Amino acid sequence: MTRKNIISANWTNAVCRANGINIHYLRTGGNKPTLIALHDLTASGACWSQLARELEDHFDIIMPDARGHGQSSAPLHGYTYQDHANDVIELIRTLDIQSPYLLGHSMGGMTAAMVASRLGFAIEGIVLADPTFISPEWQGQLDEREAVKQHRQILRSSKSELFKEAKAKYRYRSSEMLEHIVQARFRTNPRAFDVLIPPHPEFDELVRNIYVPTLLVLGSEGIVSAETARELHALNPDLQYKLIPDVGHGLPYDEPERLAAAIDAFLKPKSITPRHMETPSRFSVHAARAY
Repeated sequence: MTRKNIISANWTNAVCRANGINIHYLRTGGNKPTLIALHDLTASGACWSQLARELEDHFDIIMPDARGHGQSSAPLHGYTYQDHANDVIELIRTLDIQSPYLLGHSMGGMTAAMVASRLGFAIEGIVLADPTFISPEWQGQLDEREAVKQHRQILRSSKSELFKEAKAKYRYRSSEMLEHIVQARFRTNPRAFDVLIPPHPEFDELVRNIYVPTLLVLGSEGIVSAETARELHALNPDLQYKLIPDVGHGLPYDEPERLAAAIDAFLKPKSITPRHMETPSRFSVHAARAY
């Protein structure tokens, strides 16, 4: 495996205590708007590195490892989306982050939607990259036990073997990115797959209760369809969506430049709409801790 590192030596590598566990995170730093990037299942904060390099001139990017992933704690229980959202809210509170933007991919996208629906105007805006917005029928087909079985089988391989397989399968991903993905897989605790156990949050209700500008980024071959995106826009006019063609669920890994361009273009100061004006400003990080 290659040993070249796409994590900058200038980034912070630290741990935050949240909800009784350690949450490890990377942070690009600087006096810029804060963007918190939440990764997918079996990934880690480091898997955002390539995209973070595209955005760090404009944002202070925080890339936490979700519980059970990377260098964060792996408690015996507590892997629902609610638990992941609680960790993010506590991270925001503990680090005293004011008006952050949220970015989430897959599992991290659903988590980001939960956080935004609870924090209201304490969040500045949100980008969801092919989040796990799936139907109850699809949820019923998920089997976390089979996923754990496959995960354990993967872990029987060496990192070098897994890297070679990934390199052959994902030819367009950089070697540096694949190394982070492989490392993250080996650091994923089997308990993390509990997040697959239904029922999942009702994503349409979450979207209905997000009151800040929202961008839903779709891959033409991803999980969330254009039809679903249109339905969500009808529920919440503050939600926009962008389709990136010829890419699947792995948006941050296969198209980091195009995803970064979409994020950068969207996360600009937004004017307050009548919907915002009519919504009571009753949300805060501290109030959300009671959930």
